[in-house]
Amino acid sequence: MATFLVAHGAWSAGWAWKKMRPLLRARGHELCTPTHTGLGERAHLASPNIDLETHIADILGVLQAEDLANVILIGHSYGGMVATGVADRARERIAALVYVDAFAPGDGDSVFSLTPDRRTAMIDAAAKNGDGWKMPPSPMPPDTPEADQAWAIPRRMPQSLKTFEQKLRLHHGELTLPRHYIYCKRCPPDDRFRQFYDRARREGWGHHEIDASHNPHITAPEALAALLDRIAK
Repeated sequence: MATFLVAHGAWSAGWAWKKMRPLLRARGHELCTPTHTGLGERAHLASPNIDLETHIADILGVLQAEDLANVILIGHSYGGMVATGVADRARERIAALVYVDAFAPGDGDSVFSLTPDRRTAMIDAAAKNGDGWKMPPSPMPPDTPEADQAWAIPRRMPQSLKTFEQKLRLHHGELTLPRHYIYCKRCPPDDRFRQFYDRARREGWGHHEIDASHNPHITAPEALAALLDRIAK
C-alpha cells in the first residue's frame, strides 16, 4: 500500500481529486488531497501576500502534522512547483515524486520564467480582475465533458499573482530521489509541459504518457489510477 499526497494545480483545490479517492482506495492506497491556502474551501484566507512559499508550507505542514513517511508526492500542473519545493525540504519523508502534466522546476525558476510567453497576459488578466493581485482561472480544456465543467468551474478560484511570480529556491541542491513524469497527450497547440516530459526522458526518470488532456484526475481518473498503481509497485 502506498500513501499518495497531492499538491494540486492552480485555481484548483483538494475537491478536484474527488474521483481518484475511491479508485486508489480500491487498489489499497491512501490519497491525501489538501488544499492550498486561499483556494477551494480555504478561499476565505486569500490575500495578496500568498506566494509559492505559502503553498510549500501548506504541504510540509500536512507531512509533519500527519507524520507521513515514505510518501509518493504528486504535483499536478502548478503543483509541480509546490511539490518540488516540498521534496527538497522533506527528502526523508518522500519516496518518489510524480509530476502529472506539471512544471518540473529547477532552482531559481518561477511559473513566469518557465512560461515567459504568458507572463504579460497573466499580469494583464490579474489587473483586469479588479484588485490587481488575483489571477483568474484559465479555461478548462475544451474536451472536458459538460458535466465535469459544470462541477468544476464554479469551484475554481482566482489565485494570488505572487504564486506565479515567486522563484523557487532549493535549499539542499538538486533532487536525487526517484521521479516520474506523466505527460497528457491531448495537449493544446501552446503546450507548455512537453519540455518537462522531454527532460524526464533525457535524465532517465520514469516517463509515461496518458491519453487525456490536462486534468486526467477529472477526465481520465481510471487510467490515472491504474498508472499511479503501477508506479507505486
